[in-house]
Amino acid sequence: MSEKQPERAGEPERPQEPSVPDEVWERFIRDSERDIRASAPKEPSARARMVTERLRQQEARGVEPQGWRTGPAWQEMRKAEGRTARRRRLGAIIGVPLAVAVALVAVRPSLLPGDPFGTSSGSSSSGRASSDDAAPVDELPAETAAPTAAPSAAPGTPTLDRPFAGSPAERYADGAAGIVVPEAKPVGSLGKEQVAQALRLTKELLVGADIDRGTLLGGRPRSALALLDPKQPKLLDHVNGWLRKPDVKHDPLWLFSRFDPHEVRLVGDVVKTRGRMTFKAGTRASVVIHTDYTFVYPLARADGKSTEVARTIVRRVLDVEVSDPTKYRVTPGRLALLAYDANLSNSACFVYDGFLHPRFHSAAPSASADATPSGPAIDPYDRSRELRHSDTLSCGSVSRT
Repeated sequence: MSEKQPERAGEPERPQEPSVPDEVWERFIRDSERDIRASAPKEPSARARMVTERLRQQEARGVEPQGWRTGPAWQEMRKAEGRTARRRRLGAIIGVPLAVAVALVAVRPSLLPGDPFGTSSGSSSSGRASSDDAAPVDELPAETAAPTAAPSAAPGTPTLDRPFAGSPAERYADGAAGIVVPEAKPVGSLGKEQVAQALRLTKELLVGADIDRGTLLGGRPRSALALLDPKQPKLLDHVNGWLRKPDVKHDPLWLFSRFDPHEVRLVGDVVKTRGRMTFKAGTRASVVIHTDYTFVYPLARADGKSTEVARTIVRRVLDVEVSDPTKYRVTPGRLALLAYDANLSNSACFVYDGFLHPRFHSAAPSASADATPSGPAIDPYDRSRELRHSDTLSCGSVSRT
C-alpha cells in the first residue's frame, strides 16, 4: 500500500515554482562578473561573454531588466545586511577591551568579584595570611546546662587586635550579654515579679563585681556593694575590710575581679563571659539563685609598649538569696550572700594584695610572687567539671589560657 495521501477534493492546485527570467539572470551575471574579477580573475566562458555583450547593448539603449535590486524583498535584504554590519562593527569595538579584560583576569583572577575560581584561600598575593581577612567567629548559644566535656582547641595567637584568638573565649558572649537571666516564675510566697527582680539584681551584682571597668582597674566595686543587704549580719563590714586591708584570710578576689593598673592594662573594651543562672525555692520563704560564670580578661603590660597579650580566667560560683520581706527582716531590693567560690587561672599564686597578677610568657616571675605551680594542671575553660574548694587553696598550672 502506498503511504502517499490522496489529494483532498477542493484543494487548489499547487503552483509551479517560477523560473528566473533571462533578464534577471543576465543582470546577476553582469554584477557577479565585477566581483569575480576583483577576487579571482578568470577568463570568462563563451556564454558569459555573450550575455555580457547583450547586457552592454541593452544598457546603451537605456533598458534595465525588471526584478533586480527592486521591490520589497531587496529592500528588506539591504536592511538586514545593514543590521548585520552594525552588529559586526559593535563587535569589533567591544572586542578590543574585552580581549584586554580577559588577559587581565587571566593574570589576576582575584579581580573578579566573589572569587569564582576560589583563588584567594584566605591569603594575600604574597602567600601570607592576612589578619584583616580572618574568618568571622560564630558566637556560642547561651549555656543552659553543664557541658559534658571541655571545649576543643582553638587555633591562633592573641594579639592587641584579636586578644581572644587561640581561646575558646573568642566564641563567648561579650560582657553582660553573656549573663542570660532565666524566665521568672513564682516561687513559694514570692510572685513572678519579685523573682524577676531578684534575678535582675543578681545579674547587676555580677556585672558590678566582674565586668565593671572601674572595678577591674582596682577601684572600689561600689555598684556591687550597693546590692548587698546591709541587714545581713556583718557582711558589708567583712567585705569592706577585705578591700581595705587584704591578706590570706581576707581576700577581696573571692568576690571581685581586680587588677593593679600600675602593672597591667585591659586590652580592648570586651570581657568575655559564659555561664548560666538557675533558681529554686529556699528554706526561708525565699528564692535562692545559683550562678556559675567564667570571665576571661585580656591584658597587656601597663607601660603601653609591649604587644604581648596574656589572659586571666576567673570562674566564679555565687549563691544569693532574696526572702519575702513580709516574713523576714530583709531590705527590699537587696541580696543576701549565701556562698561563694572562685578559680583564678593564670594569676600569681600566694599573693594577697587584692589584685590578680597575670603571667606573661616573656617576663621573669616577680619577686613578690611564688610563680612556681605546685598543683595539677587544669583546663580553665572546662566548665564540665565542678568547681572544687581545693582549687582555690593550691597553685596549679593551666593547660591553656
